Amino acid sequence: MAEAYERFRPGYPVELFDTVVAYAGQPFRTVLEIGAGTGKATRVFARPGITVTATEPDAAMLAELRKHVPANVKTVRAAFEDLRPSETYGLVYAAASLHWTNPEGRWSRMAALLEPGGVVASFGGPMQLADPAVGEAVRAARAPFLESDEVPSPDGTPQEHAMQWPGTELRRSEWFADVQQLVIERRLTMSARDYVGYLSTVSAYLELPPSKQEQVYAAIMRVLPETVEITADIVAHLARRRGGR
Repeated sequence: MAEAYERFRPGYPVELFDTVVAYAGQPFRTVLEIGAGTGKATRVFARPGITVTATEPDAAMLAELRKHVPANVKTVRAAFEDLRPSETYGLVYAAASLHWTNPEGRWSRMAALLEPGGVVASFGGPMQLADPAVGEAVRAARAPFLESDEVPSPDGTPQEHAMQWPGTELRRSEWFADVQQLVIERRLTMSARDYVGYLSTVSAYLELPPSKQEQVYAAIMRVLPETVEITADIVAHLARRRGGR
């Protein structure tokens, strides 16, 4: 699975780093990453002068991450809930991983990891087929096995709302202020095989029995053109820990 994540999940653009730094209004010295996976986002934030601590509960993911990151990245095998802050950070971020964390006490734990005025950032977004006809063909092929492959909003926020999760939770939290939601537009072209490889890393498919996974991937492959255009916009949520700049 770690190898599949590394091969099929797209990386993040430099624009994401620039967006987070512009919001913060100052450079970061220490950064903590929650649920780093194979380090797709880690590589964007591990700049000279920045020490990144990448945390991830899965040993195989961390082993893959270490192959691709520079020496200024520290790795810690731990889930978010198991972290015991021995220091605080200027930035804590999660790349498509925050929905895996326990909602109970999520923001107080996050605040405990941040310096006063420090920034929390969460970013991600679904990869969707740009061609509506291809998307409909895939939905039909998938239907006997899976009604939807989307990750539902953890707090039930409807898709049409202007502010999406986790911005909705951050706005309600006593620990954070200046909540913003920003979108970085992104378009990708993938081979059909790589797109199905990406689906094999999506939680909705991983929850199916292995035999059903093989069947749904084969059914989707049959209806895909040789290459597919993907809409892969990155939605970033940013907030500042209360207690000074």
